[in-house]
Amino acid sequence: MAPTPDATQNPALAAQAEILARGGEGRRMADAVRALAIDAVEAAKSGHPGMPMGMADVATALFTKVLKYDAADPRWPDRDRFVLSAGHGSMLLYALLHLTGHAGMGIEELRRFRQLHSPAAGHPEFGEHPGIETTTGPLGQGIATAVGMALAERMLAARFGASLVDHRTWVIASDGDLQEGVSHEAASLAGHYGLSKLCVLWDDNHISIDGDTALSFSEDVLKRFQAYGWAVRRIDGHDAAAIEGAMAWAIRNRKPTLIACRTIIGFGAPTKAGTAGSHGSPLGAAEAAAAKELLGWTAPAFTVPEDLKTAWEAAGRRSAGTRRSWLKRLAKHPQGAEFDRAMAGRLPESWHEALVALRAKHAEEKPKIATRVASQKALEALVPSVPEMVGGSADLTGSNNTNVKGIPPIAPGNFAGRFVHWGVREHGMAAAMNGMALHGGIIPYSGTFLVFSDYMRPSIRLAALMRQRVIHVLTHDSIGLGEDGPTHQPVEHVASFRAMPNVCVFRPADAMETAECWELAVKRADGPSLLALSRQNLPALRSDTGENRCARGGYVLAEASGARRATLIATGSEVHIALAARDALEAEGIPTALVSLPCWEIFAAQDASYRDQVLGSALRVGVEAAVGMGWERWLGTDGIFVGMGGFGASAPAEDLYRHFGITADAITAAVKKRLA
Repeated sequence: MAPTPDATQNPALAAQAEILARGGEGRRMADAVRALAIDAVEAAKSGHPGMPMGMADVATALFTKVLKYDAADPRWPDRDRFVLSAGHGSMLLYALLHLTGHAGMGIEELRRFRQLHSPAAGHPEFGEHPGIETTTGPLGQGIATAVGMALAERMLAARFGASLVDHRTWVIASDGDLQEGVSHEAASLAGHYGLSKLCVLWDDNHISIDGDTALSFSEDVLKRFQAYGWAVRRIDGHDAAAIEGAMAWAIRNRKPTLIACRTIIGFGAPTKAGTAGSHGSPLGAAEAAAAKELLGWTAPAFTVPEDLKTAWEAAGRRSAGTRRSWLKRLAKHPQGAEFDRAMAGRLPESWHEALVALRAKHAEEKPKIATRVASQKALEALVPSVPEMVGGSADLTGSNNTNVKGIPPIAPGNFAGRFVHWGVREHGMAAAMNGMALHGGIIPYSGTFLVFSDYMRPSIRLAALMRQRVIHVLTHDSIGLGEDGPTHQPVEHVASFRAMPNVCVFRPADAMETAECWELAVKRADGPSLLALSRQNLPALRSDTGENRCARGGYVLAEASGARRATLIATGSEVHIALAARDALEAEGIPTALVSLPCWEIFAAQDASYRDQVLGSALRVGVEAAVGMGWERWLGTDGIFVGMGGFGASAPAEDLYRHFGITADAITAAVKKRLA
């Protein structure tokens, strides 16, 4: 027996009844989305039916009347980008891809929603289907990523012109997205830069997992976004005419746009509509059947009537002519080949020649400089050679050394530059950089202190999941930054990122290694790279100009004079300290080798024979001004670690190294004691 609605207990049901009475062809198309969402969640016995049911009318208007896309070519470069920031409602996106005729999202894939190896995963995952623009699920990430996509569109339009780059970015966001702090950072940034081709469709349903959003959320969101510099409007999210009118208005705006779409979560469910009960679990067989009855949906499960199927597939072809016209323009465009190269992520020919020259200069001059300064010199070689590299900093440009002379910044209304002043918005910066990389045509790199990578971690994790080429310059990487003290001394951060899959952490020891690590980071196209760089000056350790020795992750910097009795293994600013210890041990007749290990992840990928050759079988001693977690991988059970056992302190750098026992004398004493 169908559940009995009770409008007195749930006022949303009365509003639902009025909306259902309006009917309309557009709503029948939206009901196809609702029915598929109900069926898939019921079959999976898990999922989030409420948001797809509530936002089906908005999404239908977007995909059938407004969005520029072609289901036959979902990666068409000049398509509009659609980001489902409310990733828990993933069946909304999968239903849209299926209905519009995207290959690879057939009915069998929907039947396997949330099952192993299905492209219809619990939350949208980039790479599982070409129509999925980004991985979403952690709330706030989608809208912040979309800001990066919209920014990339403007910057590429400035480079290649509107005939090749002229598209919009659309977002469906939830109440939770707008509560997360990263969305505030991103929205503020979008307003400042005037990203007029960005539109957020806010699913304003007033429901979160705990219940009504009034439990924790009472601000005036529209006024907040107005203060950011956005255009805002509130509409009935179940009124087709109002939805289409608001989207047309958004396209005309010269500001980013927020449309508050007042919806009923779980629209169509006779008792659970408008309640948290429809948010994160199946409706249940009885409620699901009653919902279809209330909607007038009579087709069997996972079946769409032919007339609706035909109408939806026609919508998927709606921009086919626009795409063909664009392809003709691309073929005739004087920058067409360069556009294709940049969008494909291929580096220019001879891009690394300036780096080769820089390495030769380092070999000759042997500069004693901080690796953050060496990083800037590498960028001065790279950025003019790789025009898609776009830099930036979270209000630390002079400290991170991410600026390049002659490369102008962007500004509101002027996107011809290649440097972004992100402001003090590390999280928003990292998420937007993901969006820039996902958009294509840009290799973004950023700058902040390593300690503030904590603010960026969720976005770096998503970059790793999505295998995106983003590069983070993380300076002031140890107690070597000195007097700013333990709040700014990142003792645990390197270990934590080494624990994150598909992240390459580079910690170079001198100017030469820094240039080599930059070459590897730019070449790496399947995941994020983090460069942990020193504030303090470091001596030059190498004068060779042959192969990139960092390319194997680790190498013998100084071999022992005889059969090894000890191998010192160090990274970054501690390599020169370890070298002094190695020389002292050698002077006392203890044959000792020194290994520089700038990138653990690359070293771990080498064959076992190379790793064994480098590390040797003698006593192994690790040296790093950070916590020792993870070092056991290279030191074994009998190794020694010389590093940090806790947080740092405020003092000049040299005093701190002595205080915490990270000195050549301490290393020498530890080795001699063990070998005695």
